[in-house]
Amino acid sequence: MSIKYTEDHEWINVDGDTAVVGITHHAQDALGDVVFVDLPEVGKTFAQKDIAGVVESVKAAADVYMPISGTVTEVNEELRNDPSLANTDPLGQGWFFKVKLSAPSEVDALFDETGYTQFTAG
Repeated sequence: MSIKYTEDHEWINVDGDTAVVGITHHAQDALGDVVFVDLPEVGKTFAQKDIAGVVESVKAAADVYMPISGTVTEVNEELRNDPSLANTDPLGQGWFFKVKLSAPSEVDALFDETGYTQFTAG
């Protein structure tokens, strides 16, 4: 499946009943140099739009929202050790966490790339 985006500037890449979540290029551009990430606890269950973590930069701190309901199965320890990955490779090595989906149909309401580009341009 292709990557989907939220209005809160998270991305989600769904593969079956699991997904990888991170922040978008737009978010990391707005934040500036990321200096700290607070990742969710593995095994914790979240509803869609719950605050799942925090990202702090030299400019500001921002909440990271759960783009879809589910349970966290893994966090990116590499990102915790090197928060700058959220800037240098936000859609790759800068991923935040993985989640097992509990309501896969929620993905349908998220932006595709074209919709997200229009949303951020507007």
